[in-house]
Amino acid sequence: MTTSADFLSTLNHFQRRAVEHFCGPLLVIAGAGSGKTRALTYRIANLIIYNKVNPGSILAVTFTNKAAKEMKDRLDNLLAQEISLKNYRQSFDSLSEFNQKKLLSFIYKKTTKQLWIGTFHSLCARILRYDINKYQDSKKRKWDRNFSIFDESDVQNIVKNITLKQFNLDEKTFNPRTIRYAISSAKNLGLSPEEYLKEHSYSKGRIIAEIYDEYQTQLAENNALDFDDLILIPVRLFEKNQSVLGYWHSQFKHILVDEYQDTNRIQYTLIQLLTTNGKIDRNEWSWRNRSVFVVGDADQSIYSFRMADFTILLNFQSEFGDGLSDEETKTMIKLENNYRSTETILSAANHLIYNNSQRIDKTLKATRGKGEKIYCYKADNEHIEAEFVINKIEELISLNPKLSWKDIAFLYRVNSQSRPFEDILVRRNIPYTIVGGFKFYDRQEIKDSIAYLRLIVNPYDTVSLLRVINSPRRGIGKTTVDLLLKASQELRTSLWEILIDETCVMTLTGKSSKAVLSFVHMIKELQEQSTKSLSTDIFNQIMQKSGYINDLKQKETEEADNRLENLQELYNAINQYREENNDPSLQGYLTNASLSSDLDNLENENNKVSLMTLHSAKGLEFPIVFLVGLEQGTLPHIRSLSDPLSLEEERRLCYVGITRAQEKLFITYAQERFVWGSKEIKIVSQFLEEIPQDLVSDHTNIIIEKTSQKRNNSKNNNIQWSVGDHIIHYSFGEGEVTHVLGSEKKVNLAIKFKSLGRKIIDPGTNSITKILK
Repeated sequence: MTTSADFLSTLNHFQRRAVEHFCGPLLVIAGAGSGKTRALTYRIANLIIYNKVNPGSILAVTFTNKAAKEMKDRLDNLLAQEISLKNYRQSFDSLSEFNQKKLLSFIYKKTTKQLWIGTFHSLCARILRYDINKYQDSKKRKWDRNFSIFDESDVQNIVKNITLKQFNLDEKTFNPRTIRYAISSAKNLGLSPEEYLKEHSYSKGRIIAEIYDEYQTQLAENNALDFDDLILIPVRLFEKNQSVLGYWHSQFKHILVDEYQDTNRIQYTLIQLLTTNGKIDRNEWSWRNRSVFVVGDADQSIYSFRMADFTILLNFQSEFGDGLSDEETKTMIKLENNYRSTETILSAANHLIYNNSQRIDKTLKATRGKGEKIYCYKADNEHIEAEFVINKIEELISLNPKLSWKDIAFLYRVNSQSRPFEDILVRRNIPYTIVGGFKFYDRQEIKDSIAYLRLIVNPYDTVSLLRVINSPRRGIGKTTVDLLLKASQELRTSLWEILIDETCVMTLTGKSSKAVLSFVHMIKELQEQSTKSLSTDIFNQIMQKSGYINDLKQKETEEADNRLENLQELYNAINQYREENNDPSLQGYLTNASLSSDLDNLENENNKVSLMTLHSAKGLEFPIVFLVGLEQGTLPHIRSLSDPLSLEEERRLCYVGITRAQEKLFITYAQERFVWGSKEIKIVSQFLEEIPQDLVSDHTNIIIEKTSQKRNNSKNNNIQWSVGDHIIHYSFGEGEVTHVLGSEKKVNLAIKFKSLGRKIIDPGTNSITKILK
């Protein structure tokens, strides 16, 4: 057998220490680009090859199926190379095709097949296929091993039916989607309906608890689970049945968890139970031939909206480890060598993240050259920003024959920011893809809105009519629509001709006729107004009269907020077309918009510029990255400006964006952006101000501006600020301090301005003067 020394010779010192760790707890702080997947894979291989661990006793948790597959593929290759050198005395690649297949088959049967590698959900589903028949909840509800797993659409329909039909509740007050989100959140916190009620005893909370309880009953009646149950039920089973927990505790002797900063409370409880066998007293824990090995980075925790809790990682040392300082501990190792980015990019990332207080101290260290300075560009508005970015990528491609479209990525805070970039990419025939989302004109709310506009221009467009007749829901169900559609088909006329015949509608639809006729009346009104109103005004009227905007506002979820932002961006697109083409008609805009959605036939599918939100960028890397929209209220997002903890997560998002870049990083921001047709003045993001200016190129006036502001405001450095203080800003006018954020070392002020709303201002770098009473 190959020796450990030979096997691990390609690892750096800290990776090797982590991989060679055998028994006991270990927290691996893995910085961006530090080779954490490599460390995890080598550790599994080392456990099997050097420590002779049974593959079936290894549980490795990843956060995506893609990551699980990548880990298995890497492990297969690693084991194949090691066994080939031992048995054949040559590399795996040198073997004949027959011997390669023979060896891979052997590895699969003896090793890979035995391993438990997958996501929390897939691994827990496997456990439940063995033992769910041993579980019943507090209401005696039970499930069999052949349970179904309902997808989100199934779940939404059940919750909606319970809320609106069984409980006969008002949809505006008890929105089914909001209730579904509340139930999912409860399960991720490990709360049963009864426990949820204890924490939400007010009237609305009590009703949600009752819906939650009925929802569980209906799942049991269908012998079905939702995705949240896949983790919650094993935890409940382990807590109630010691023999079942004991079996799985004995099965999994070595537990590995990737992306540990993204675990939620119920996932943490699962790992804790399997590791400790449910024993609370640490003195009763046995680490003989047993380990828990978690890998993560608090600086890359960006999924709080999914209930991720990075304090679980921060507390590992006190709950599992030795609790000693970073210098003395034997239960924590830091991987700080970065193999991805240049020294300049890493230095910018390090300086940015040092401003966060909730983190484990680490510094990314470059293994590559110094690299170019960060290119910073200040645009007048979002359209000039987009023009600059597209011009720059065309320039880069033309100057470097080895550079491909796929080497370039645009990163932004919210989906709606993609629209100006997409418009120019389409116009210039540059191939692109939206990663982790839809192209702007392919998103549901945009397709719905375009369908309304098309229907107003052409009422005989049955496809658009069918899309919007019950969107948002207005009581026109599928049965009603089918009756109307069947009549139009039998009479060989358009559906619109049927709808505008009041007698026909009342005869065919009975009780639903009121809703149908109300919809028809609304469309007719909008058609009349479209001949004498601006296209932007018509769009606003559609959104208001249809109830589309109000429906999204009532949902009060981040998804709904994102959709509202996308609709705002659609308004901006219509307005921009009208201004640039001097054409106020809807027909002109719709013709233009249709070009932006016909992107399905582009050649070379893999060679495309990538557009994505910062949340979607996690785990990816690109030679060239454009980080756009670095303004207060954009990044950091406006929702975070009054909450220091949310602001720290926004900084982590920016950190993730910066560390995606391998060779070149471009940062852009705009001085103004359109918000529902109105120009909103923007100021540069505080995150850009936290990056040392010697790392940033002077292609913009930002360095001069900052230097001037610091010089002019040195008088503010020693001022004590309080809520209620009044100030004068050199650009924004008079304002009032609403929050004092940070500590003595770094204070920011949340200031409410009369005309602009709330802004976050650094009193040390912006021209503000305190008004003395």
